[in-house]
Amino acid sequence: MIYLSDADIVLPDRILSSGTLVLEDGRIAAILSEPRAPSPHDVHFDLRHHLVVPGFIDVHVHGVEGTDTLEGPGAIATIAGRLTRHGVTAFCPTSIACTPDDLRTLLAGVREARLSPRSGSARVLPAHLESNFINPEYRGAQPLSCLRSPTGAGEEGEFTGREILAEIEAARPDVGIITIAPELDGAIPLIRDLVAHGHHVSLGHSGASFDQAFEGFAAGARQATHLFNRMPPVNHRSPGLAGAVLAHDDVCAEIVCDGVHVHPSMVRVALAAKGVSQVMAITDGTAGSGLPRGARARLGARGITVTEAAYLDDGTLAGSVLTMDRAFALLVSMMRLSPVEAATVCATTPARALGLQGFGVIAENAVADLVVLSSDLKVVQTWIGGELAFGT
Repeated sequence: MIYLSDADIVLPDRILSSGTLVLEDGRIAAILSEPRAPSPHDVHFDLRHHLVVPGFIDVHVHGVEGTDTLEGPGAIATIAGRLTRHGVTAFCPTSIACTPDDLRTLLAGVREARLSPRSGSARVLPAHLESNFINPEYRGAQPLSCLRSPTGAGEEGEFTGREILAEIEAARPDVGIITIAPELDGAIPLIRDLVAHGHHVSLGHSGASFDQAFEGFAAGARQATHLFNRMPPVNHRSPGLAGAVLAHDDVCAEIVCDGVHVHPSMVRVALAAKGVSQVMAITDGTAGSGLPRGARARLGARGITVTEAAYLDDGTLAGSVLTMDRAFALLVSMMRLSPVEAATVCATTPARALGLQGFGVIAENAVADLVVLSSDLKVVQTWIGGELAFGT
């Protein structure tokens, strides 16, 4: 057995001070409020002055430390190997709108990384497709040339929307979340079909009205992609998609918690409206995440520059340079959440939204996916399935 001793442990409802976690067979075998001496055959870590939280789950991440999800074979496994140093124990590799060939390569990489996981790597979850079926007027850094209509109407270019859907159909187990703008012609039937086949539909990159958003929710969409970003601002007479997300009790909202994409006060507004059980902290991290300021990287086929976020050469905001450990720290320091609340939005809520039983929480018999943080909230260790994936 493995003993993580004398740490402050973030439980679902409180912090257990000077507690001990006992890990066995990949799970949390016991949570002890008093010290217990391990036997000579056990592995022991003295973690006094450390905080133990559930492993972070990022449902929206395009890359890290120079590698983008669309770079080709091996990219997903490379990203999975690098995310553990940032406390990520599971993630959804996320694509921007792309060609059918690039989508096929991405999903093959997801499949390979899921079926043959590498030791010391974060768990690879089914992909998040920030898809071809979004509103061109709210595309942000998404390539206009790759956007398509769900109906195929007026399509021009080298491929059709039908070809994109064929790639999704051919790799359904490897496709988790699909971002769609509900106001597009044919979007509502598409949402119904995707939900019926087990996918999670997220509304985003959209100019939808309040009523159009609720029509998308009625069709089965239960998530919002980076709330407040690439959608109209909330207006008291025309609340739009953002207002609909805040008003709907069953919709879970992603928020980029870097202090750049969304003002900290608006993060608190969303949390006040929805509660921590319906908000997921995401990075929207790019290949620029973890690189020094001024570094160059790519988002799909387009160059980006690292500053306080990631930007295209024309100045368009193109995702973040955030990592999940930094998101947790900012939620506590800048957004003034408690460690329990921050752990909920960084781990518990995404696990529940994706239906991951036994993940995202520190509880007896839960999967031993854990992060050990120093007193200044830096990652010291990352545990995946009871095995040390990062740290010593």
